[in-house]
Amino acid sequence: MKKVIHSFIVPCLIPMLIFLIWSVLSPMIDNNMILPPPHRVYAIISDPFSPLIAMGSLFQNFIISFIRVGVAYIISGSCGIILGIAIGYSYRMDRLFSGFLEIFRPLPPMAWVPLMLAWTGILSLANVLHVSGGPLYPYIDRIKISMLFIIFIGGFFPVLTSTIRGVRSTPKTFIDAARVLGAKEQDIFFKVLLPSAAPGIVNGLRISLALSWSCLIAAEMLPGSVSGVGYLIIHAYNMARIDVVISGMICIGATGALMDWLFHQWEERCFAWARRVR
Repeated sequence: MKKVIHSFIVPCLIPMLIFLIWSVLSPMIDNNMILPPPHRVYAIISDPFSPLIAMGSLFQNFIISFIRVGVAYIISGSCGIILGIAIGYSYRMDRLFSGFLEIFRPLPPMAWVPLMLAWTGILSLANVLHVSGGPLYPYIDRIKISMLFIIFIGGFFPVLTSTIRGVRSTPKTFIDAARVLGAKEQDIFFKVLLPSAAPGIVNGLRISLALSWSCLIAAEMLPGSVSGVGYLIIHAYNMARIDVVISGMICIGATGALMDWLFHQWEERCFAWARRVR
């Protein structure tokens, strides 16, 4: 019983308190343009396939956003892990890329917007892949290169930094012991270094996923975007549909929370040994 309370009830207390305050304040304000009642938001979320303000359904826009985040996240995660392992493992690579990290890491993703618009305009993934038809074309065509880059930048550096730290935090005694036992450098890399760095890499991927979703709104405000939850939120605000705005925010927040929980479960199952080592 105590485990159920700590696992399920306690985390729900603050959301329930916020919902209670919302339910009390909404009738007092009595203005749907400021704070719509919860039942209006619930009506949108409970029926995600209904069209909204001539912008498609909540589900359709969510799928577009999910694809954008997914593609950019896979690219940023792969690049961050590969480059992070190289920098953390090789002194020469560290010297080569140290200046790059110090210069570009502090730049916020939004600082890249004018440059990306000048370079890529409204170029889409469909143009790059030379896709001009088919059932997937409408989805691929809405994935603009500028959007992918903004989300990529948001997710790249957390993975890179965590991977470098994870590789460098491998206890030197592990490596020395492997060498004494006759292990080759290839075996040390794959059987000692990478497993030791894995918890740090996964933690970086977890942070990166949250930041990728955070950059989604900014990415979907760029020219050429005509769909996505972020664009739906901005368009709904201009139409004074705050209930749609809140629905979109809840959709993004719930998705991010679910993915973070899945990451946490994976981390708990696969890397429980890391806590015992510490």
